[in-house]
Amino acid sequence: MNQSRPIVMSFSGNDPTGGAGIQADIEACASMGAHVAPVITALTVQDTQNVKYFSATDAKMVAEQARVILEDMPIAAFKIGMLGSIENINAIHTILHDYHEIPVIIDPIISAGGGLPLASEEMALAYSDLLFPLTNLVTPNSQEVRLLAPEADSLDACAQEIMDDGCEYVLLTGTHENTEQVINTLYGRHKKITASCWERLENTYHGSGCTLTSAIAALIANGETIPDAVNIAQQYAWQALASGYQIGMGQHHPDRLFWTKSWKENQTPNG
Repeated sequence: MNQSRPIVMSFSGNDPTGGAGIQADIEACASMGAHVAPVITALTVQDTQNVKYFSATDAKMVAEQARVILEDMPIAAFKIGMLGSIENINAIHTILHDYHEIPVIIDPIISAGGGLPLASEEMALAYSDLLFPLTNLVTPNSQEVRLLAPEADSLDACAQEIMDDGCEYVLLTGTHENTEQVINTLYGRHKKITASCWERLENTYHGSGCTLTSAIAALIANGETIPDAVNIAQQYAWQALASGYQIGMGQHHPDRLFWTKSWKENQTPNG
């Protein structure tokens, strides 16, 4: 088979602003040289300020979307974002179990940027019980990781608890912490591997987590190791945020296609 680029299957919701969700996944993966096979898990009603409400896709439809593609196309990585319901978690658990050789990268979306809960306590437990044991990398922010590991007494302990659930690596992002710089910490094999410091930008961004996690998934699909993929994707995601723009009345959108600007600048008009 002549495959020009690896394929990432993304389980994600649809965001009509185009800032987060499946569009973010497609743009970030394309930027990192991967094709996205999108499996829609939820429809949302949202603007750049907050999610108003959402409707989860029927779990049978989620499973069937995925399975017909898995039987037809060589998937190189799974990227999991918003899931919408406990039934969808159960359906995806079965798929991951059946295709255990494919790397799994999860952005555990618990709430929207404006604060609306997108996952129940039951769903948070299901992440730990059903998904993390089958996962190579989880990328929670500090608010999400505290909800996923409520008995832990520190962020380090939260990451350790997720690894105790069976996940291989945890990338803990520090955007929500009160630090001068944003500190993202990668854990693996039950120890802290590295901490990366990034300039804290003045704006807030819609889809920053989707951007980072999807870029990592695409790089892993292209054969990068998890530590190398995390490093490269952080550089890409920071530049996408720094190049971001505001098109609504709320958060900025990352410019995940910022790299096209240099291409356009180098073009000359015909004749």
